[in-house]
Formats: sequence, C-alpha cells, structure tokens
Amino acid sequence: MISTRIKNIVSKLLSDNYYILKKITFDYRLSNGTWVTQSREVYNRGDGAGILLYNKEKQTVILTKQFRMPTYMNDNEDGMLVEICAGMLDKDNPEACIIRETEEEVGYRLENVKKVFEAYSSPGVMTEKMYFFVGEYTDAMKVSSGGGLDSEHEDIEVLEIPFNKAIDMLNNGEIVDTRTIVLLQYAQIHKLL
Repeated sequence: MISTRIKNIVSKLLSDNYYILKKITFDYRLSNGTWVTQSREVYNRGDGAGILLYNKEKQTVILTKQFRMPTYMNDNEDGMLVEICAGMLDKDNPEACIIRETEEEVGYRLENVKKVFEAYSSPGVMTEKMYFFVGEYTDAMKVSSGGGLDSEHEDIEVLEIPFNKAIDMLNNGEIVDTRTIVLLQYAQIHKLL
C-alpha cells in the first residue's frame, strides 16, 4: 500500500563505495494535516539473518567473537563483540543464508532452522531487515572449525558456552549486540534450554 502521507520524494546518492547511502528529501503530512519537508540519510546495506545455535543436552549455545570497527569508534575499547552467527542475505532467501553462514562462521552444517521473527534493525537510518532464527546443534553436525571465509578476511572466534553463562554475560554488559540479546531472551522466554 502506498502512503498518502508522503509525496515529492527526491533521492540523491551520497555514496556507493561499499553499501549505498542516499539523502532522501520528501514532503510529509503530519497528523494535524500540515505538510512539511523533511530530509533523511538512508543507508541500504541489504537484509541479513542471524541465528542462536543451542544444544539442549549440553545446555550450551554457540556465539561468535569478532572485531567490529563501528563499535570501536563508539566506546568499545577493543572493538571485539560477542554476537550470534549472522550474515547478509547476498540474494539468498533468509533460511539458505543462515544455513550457509552457520557453516562458514562456526563450522556446523544445519539441516533445520526455525524462523522466530523478522524486524528492522535501525529503522530511523537503515533499510536493513533482520531475519532471526534458532537452531539446535549437536557435535555430529560439526564439519569444520569455522572462523569465517579467508576470501572475506573474516577472523571469527567460535564460542561454545553454557547458556547460563551467556545470560550472565548479557546481564553484566559483556554482550551488547542487540540481535544477540533478542535471541538469548527469546531462548529464555520460550525455555529452549
């Protein structure tokens, strides 16, 4: 459905160096009926998928740890971030993407995953929609050590940790990635472990 509250959209490309950054100017009708001109920068980096891998028998989850420059630039002293396995869709459907990313990043070959929801990451500035999954893993599914793709210069540490420790890390501020927080809380609410 097309909104009747927006018109005269003008898009100006600011950067397409890695992803696409545009300045969007538009007229917007406020709730009181007044039209105003607004301008926003919109960052399009594509959509992504993330997964919380869990093992009921061992009561563990698999997370990753890697350097994230934007966090380093905003108060993360070493730039390292503990997070779920995740990646960009790269023209795959979300399920195929997360199965591929799981094998590349953490070395587990999954056959079944469960989509739990989809949500916009930062809707005030980004077009990205994240697809959130959970998936049960066993030691028999391990096919490599993971760590990411050399061709993409990924340097990912794979962390298999007790679920209770992951919740402690969330509560004491060691886990500050929103996607990871959301899926750990989903696991708690739905008693996956």
